[in-house]
Amino acid sequence: MEIRTIHANGVEFAYLSLGEGPLALCLHGFPDSAHTWRHLMPALAQRGYRAVAPFMRGYAPTEVPADGAYEDAALVADVRALHEELGGDEDAVVIGHDWGAFPVYHLAGRFRRAVTLAVPPPGSLGAGFLEYEQLKRSFYVFLFQTAVGEAAAASPGFLENLWRDWSPGYDAREDLEFVRRSIGEPANLSAALGYYRAMLGTTPPSGRYPALEGGITAPVLYLHGAQDGCLSAELAKNAMSHLPPGSRAELVAGAGHFLHLERPAEVNRLILDWLGSPSTAELTQVRPRGFTS
Repeated sequence: MEIRTIHANGVEFAYLSLGEGPLALCLHGFPDSAHTWRHLMPALAQRGYRAVAPFMRGYAPTEVPADGAYEDAALVADVRALHEELGGDEDAVVIGHDWGAFPVYHLAGRFRRAVTLAVPPPGSLGAGFLEYEQLKRSFYVFLFQTAVGEAAAASPGFLENLWRDWSPGYDAREDLEFVRRSIGEPANLSAALGYYRAMLGTTPPSGRYPALEGGITAPVLYLHGAQDGCLSAELAKNAMSHLPPGSRAELVAGAGHFLHLERPAEVNRLILDWLGSPSTAELTQVRPRGFTS
């Protein structure tokens, strides 16, 4: 897959593309890159989609945005613009993992079908995020608010150990090489940490984007790894109560945070079953499995 570029929302985005047909937009998270979708994109292309995986704002070879904005509203604006500039129509679908899931929740109604992985819907975390064991898992979020965040993230073994802890037993060497290409430079690393600083308000909103309002407006397929070392599967168990009717949630056994890389055959099947073929206008609702509602 060759890397192409497109201008959207004032940012020059680089992206990977495979296949022909309606747009299937695939959004990555941290610390990751567009290459995370290398197992799913061929399956989407075979199904009849044009799979497009952008490198998110600030992740090379996408440029570091001049406005320095990394709040949720900026990510939503990016996805809206990418959908338009890439020629997405009413048959377009969207898949988001980790940080890539955040704009999907806000824009699910703009796409025919939507999938999120590893980050449950807003409102489902609740007090569980502040429990001691989860706070230990989330130490990096608070570390990244500080002036030593970049030095810590760039220190030998830091990102390697995140991947090890988040997806136990998975060999991430290939992925980490892609990550180094995307956020190995200081400006790109600061951009990646900027998402977390905007999330907790350490960096105030840029003021360029209107505040986000409203809930999730269309059904979503939510997937979570049973051995996720980043966000415990316990935190995702009430995901269905925060998703619209017709949604579905699946717990993927034997997988951690990067479940689409660890169990590609199973995750691809779940996603493709949910998306259907591009010509499928309406899919029947499926009862959720794996999580209690």
